Amino acid sequence: MPRRSASRPQLQVDWPFFGELCRGLALKVWNAYQPDLVVGVARAGVVPGAVIASMLRRDFASITLRRSEEGGSPALISRPTMSPKGRRVLLVDGTCDSGDTIRLALSVMKEEGAKEVRTAIVFQTGAWKPDYYAVLQKAEIILPWDRDVVEQA
Repeated sequence: MPRRSASRPQLQVDWPFFGELCRGLALKVWNAYQPDLVVGVARAGVVPGAVIASMLRRDFASITLRRSEEGGSPALISRPTMSPKGRRVLLVDGTCDSGDTIRLALSVMKEEGAKEVRTAIVFQTGAWKPDYYAVLQKAEIILPWDRDVVEQA
């Protein structure tokens, strides 16, 4: 279950708003970069990654990274579900604060032989700069799939 921070304001995102953000992000990417493969970083990047891949009509894969504890370093759980070797890859995540997770995913894509990798983040929440983002937001983000869990808890 998502943990709530008492020190940061929250932005609760509903499904229609999330869909529009993904559409806007897909358009930004399309105007500048035509990836062969879209890879969503599990967990928060899988849904936007799949949506963006569908909009761009590109193959979709996922990679799983996890932090064993809040604030800890991310670790690789599973490599991409489809090989990025020799392909132009768009790596997608829902939020990005420190950049630790996306940097680890980037290094895995390069290890796997990706030709070129660019990053797309729905909510840029910290100092790390992706290639593309939909919204620069300092608030804690409650994504639609987490929002339902938070409301029911």
